[in-house]
Amino acid sequence: MAQAAGFGAGDDAGFSLDRALMRVADGDRAAFDALYHRTSAKLFGVTLRILPLRHEAEEVLQDIYLSVWRRAATFDPARGSAMTWLITLARNRAVDRLRGTGRRLTDPIELADAVADPAPDAETLAIAGDDAGRLGQCLDRLDAGDARLIRTAFFDGASYAELAERTARPLGTIKSRIRRALIGLRECLA
Repeated sequence: MAQAAGFGAGDDAGFSLDRALMRVADGDRAAFDALYHRTSAKLFGVTLRILPLRHEAEEVLQDIYLSVWRRAATFDPARGSAMTWLITLARNRAVDRLRGTGRRLTDPIELADAVADPAPDAETLAIAGDDAGRLGQCLDRLDAGDARLIRTAFFDGASYAELAERTARPLGTIKSRIRRALIGLRECLA
């Protein structure tokens, strides 16, 4: 490929993307080559952000530069910079490809705070830790037998009938003891 004056791939002095696009519109292959070398990494990043599959992003990048070659004459420097025009072209082409596959666009990082996290946050964990500590202290204040009934029923999941059978006490007695113990816990925690 012949190098046009001022458009060599390594020549940065005085290079202008706007001017390069105008030269591409005139069919200047050296300007196209220089434009590609200076913008392809950025445009590939744009396409890869939208299309997480590398091969799709690469295909879209190829389509973008085909469009640049064909449509460079539509670039108007009065409406924005060449890089803005190229990025818009890349984004639109990548979004079109994504829509064609039926997948969703990824949400912007700014919306990350709105994503529901099933894990409790630090404040909730701290409060729960304090509550658990207080509950443990209140359970320790109960009669040892009542505390054991509460722990077995509510932490181990035993039914009142199972507790009555284990302790060889009437079901009504177990229910009354657990009810009194829960009232005592409520008062202690208040």
